[in-house]
Amino acid sequence: MDTNSNSKNKIGVLLVGHGSRLPYGKDIISQIAEIYKEKTDYHVAVGFMNMSKPSIPSAINHLANIGVKKIVVTPVFLAPGVHTTQDIPQILELTDIHLKHNHQENSEHNHSHKHNEDVEEILFKGEIIYTEPLGADERIANIIKDRVDDAL
Repeated sequence: MDTNSNSKNKIGVLLVGHGSRLPYGKDIISQIAEIYKEKTDYHVAVGFMNMSKPSIPSAINHLANIGVKKIVVTPVFLAPGVHTTQDIPQILELTDIHLKHNHQENSEHNHSHKHNEDVEEILFKGEIIYTEPLGADERIANIIKDRVDDAL
């Protein structure tokens, strides 16, 4: 039987960012991942939907290579939209995603994004759990409050 510590070693967390040609988007997601790593015993990786590296499949394969059996994928986006409800699940090869706020279902995605070219195949055969984006959360409002208070 696995101990709690051994069970945690078999779980990976993938924080997914949009990706950008500019470096600061990747830097912010990486910094968030480093902060999160200090708060958990899970293996933590970052992956990007497009433009930045590592790609989502590459990050998933990295976690698989270190022995995780279950990966929790969390999009580091504020709100649900085409990327979180369609693009990322498609990259993850998840066919049955029903996020609570899937209001974009019938709307068109008018701005174009070039997804990572030469995306590698996902070799992970374990369980992938996909969460909702961050959403309206009191903790985010507290950050805004702190920023406004600090500015005054």
